Amino acid sequence: MAVITGAAVGDALGGATEGWTPEQIEERHGGRVTGIVAPWYPNWQDARPIAPYHKGDGHITDDTLMTRALVEVYAKRREHLDAYAMAEDLVPLMIGEPRWIPELESTALLLQRVFLAEKWIVARLHYGHVDPREAGVGNVVNCGAAMYVAPVGLANAGDPRGAYAEAIDLTGAHQASYGREAAGVFAAMVAASVAPGATVDDVVDAALDVAHDGTAAALGAVVEAFDGWTTVPTTDEEERALGRLIRETVAPFDSVGPAYRQMSMDARRPSRTKSIEELPAALGFVLGHRGDFRGAVLGAVNYGRDADSIAVMAGAVCAGIGGTEVVPDAWLDEIETASRMDVRETGRLMASAAADILRDDRERAAERLRSLDVLGGASLDGTSSGAPVAARTGGSA
Repeated sequence: MAVITGAAVGDALGGATEGWTPEQIEERHGGRVTGIVAPWYPNWQDARPIAPYHKGDGHITDDTLMTRALVEVYAKRREHLDAYAMAEDLVPLMIGEPRWIPELESTALLLQRVFLAEKWIVARLHYGHVDPREAGVGNVVNCGAAMYVAPVGLANAGDPRGAYAEAIDLTGAHQASYGREAAGVFAAMVAASVAPGATVDDVVDAALDVAHDGTAAALGAVVEAFDGWTTVPTTDEEERALGRLIRETVAPFDSVGPAYRQMSMDARRPSRTKSIEELPAALGFVLGHRGDFRGAVLGAVNYGRDADSIAVMAGAVCAGIGGTEVVPDAWLDEIETASRMDVRETGRLMASAAADILRDDRERAAERLRSLDVLGGASLDGTSSGAPVAARTGGSA
């Protein structure tokens, strides 16, 4: 529940500041954002570039809506998922089951809320009948798969490599290149965060262990930038300096460019050297605040750009480490009311599914150990490797 609620809180707070710069955010709100705030424009219904979405006021965005849909797939199957599960179960939820969309203030299909990079899932799998394992190829490369993949980490709690492998398989139906890679790494970070006694350093180790290419380089640059960092920001100016440090560190790997709403010519194209901005930025706020949930989430919210997804990732990891008590009830209560969604229930639903999955994993692991005991006790020619050579050949020792 901590991971699911922590991610939703980050999503709802960050949705109000998404797309803007830190300077614009402070000018609009009379200082740094410290909680749930009103929409950017009072006339959000027709104000560009916001319309028709009612962002702010505690409304979750597509990040949490997609997370909820993935949780429902886990709850239905109660087993590890692959790309085919996206086609067989997630797509029908996106196009066949109307649900309350807070930002639209109406009941609608999930397909009608998500952006084009997520509509791609339906276009490719439902209409194009593409092999699910390859359907993500050709999509714009963004954080769309990573933003809702936290449940994969929970289904592989304590097993970052397993979470990475499952997320890479699952999100092959949605993303490619460093967008898919980010989903795998984030799932691994969540899996590490909920292991017993987990620390920020454990999450870092898990991320660096599984990451490849530009994603690995970006994460490594962030870790290096915070090497020896012990002072958590306590003033607004220190918070601003932290945000600038993170942006400067991540910028060389970000294809979007300095102006978030006017992307560079090579934005969001496949690359071996680039990374989505959101994941390393989220790690930066986690490191900068040494795992403190409130500090990391608010840092991401005031960072701007893709603030909601950055806050989702930072919030999920910090809540995974700290547990449900670190997610402020006051924020969560208001978000659940405003969004007409029982986020805690979503957490409980995922916990129930994960418990079944982990129990089955334990049984398989025990059976595998028994098999390895047998296999490890035999030589390549089928004879027992533990028997003396003379006993096997009939000769003398």
